[in-house]
Amino acid sequence: MTIITKRAALTACAFATLSLSATAALAQQTIVIKFSHVVANDTPKGKGAERFKELAEKATHGRVKVEVYPNSTLYKDKEELEALQLGSVQMLAPSLAKFGPLGAKEFEVFDLPYIFPNMTVLKRVTEGPIGQGLFQKLESKGIKGLAYWDNGMKVMTANRPLHKVADFRALKMRIQSSKVLDEQFRALKANPQVLAFSEVYQAMQTGVVDGSENTPSNVYTQKMHEVQSNLTVSDHGYIGYAVIVNKKFWEALPADVRSQLEGAMKEATVYANTIAQKENDDALAAIKASGKTKVYTLSEEEKAEWRRALLPVHKSMASRVGQDLIDAIYKESEAAGVRMN
Repeated sequence: MTIITKRAALTACAFATLSLSATAALAQQTIVIKFSHVVANDTPKGKGAERFKELAEKATHGRVKVEVYPNSTLYKDKEELEALQLGSVQMLAPSLAKFGPLGAKEFEVFDLPYIFPNMTVLKRVTEGPIGQGLFQKLESKGIKGLAYWDNGMKVMTANRPLHKVADFRALKMRIQSSKVLDEQFRALKANPQVLAFSEVYQAMQTGVVDGSENTPSNVYTQKMHEVQSNLTVSDHGYIGYAVIVNKKFWEALPADVRSQLEGAMKEATVYANTIAQKENDDALAAIKASGKTKVYTLSEEEKAEWRRALLPVHKSMASRVGQDLIDAIYKESEAAGVRMN
């Protein structure tokens, strides 16, 4: 072997060694997951995110670091999905209504009033083929669905009592960007106003909106009860979240890390969904104790009137969310012993 050949061989060997070293170093680099959301830390979603951070970092022995950004500190409602698609953040837990404007309008089925008669039916949907089928619709948008997290059933708030359907007439009610929610309030003769979650308190305080719908935990932690004189326990709708991740980021993870994170997410999901009802019960009790908001629970007769006014929204929105999807949820209700009418 000539001197030149030996030198070339040594150079190639050196480059190979450096390449292997770089690959090994890269494999050991800390993987950062920015997890952004728009609610407070002391809500079911906020606590779920913190639990996932704890479990993920433990499961991966520190190879993954989860940075949680609550309360819209990174991105507001309308910004966060684009940020995820661009890779500016890796993980979100947006409300299910957020996917309609993205083009996955089928997710707005979760916004239909009185579509879920109880949590048993909801779980049959989110944990079964329907829920997984909806997640598949996000794949083409660069999004991977990991889990469904509960917040709970919604209440109505306003600066007037909301007992009868007529009480909603002409009220400016804040909604998320959802055609279904827009139709819901129009069915009640109210005026729906799309507004970012982070802007709702000030809008209520200044009279830009008269009221809104949300879960008790969100109402309480955002102090909305301080600027709303009345709250009605109506259980007319559901708020849930989809924990999602940037698809390219997820698929580029080492297989063992991805498996560890899947386990952490599964455990965090059980935790988040278990505490959701208690968080809402505690929040409602705290709102009552504050004395700042009158809390009223609909009678059976009043709820029946609300249902008569709102169930036609299912039919009017069928062309948007899909009649087949609505019928599939009806079948889950019937399988659980509840007949929709």
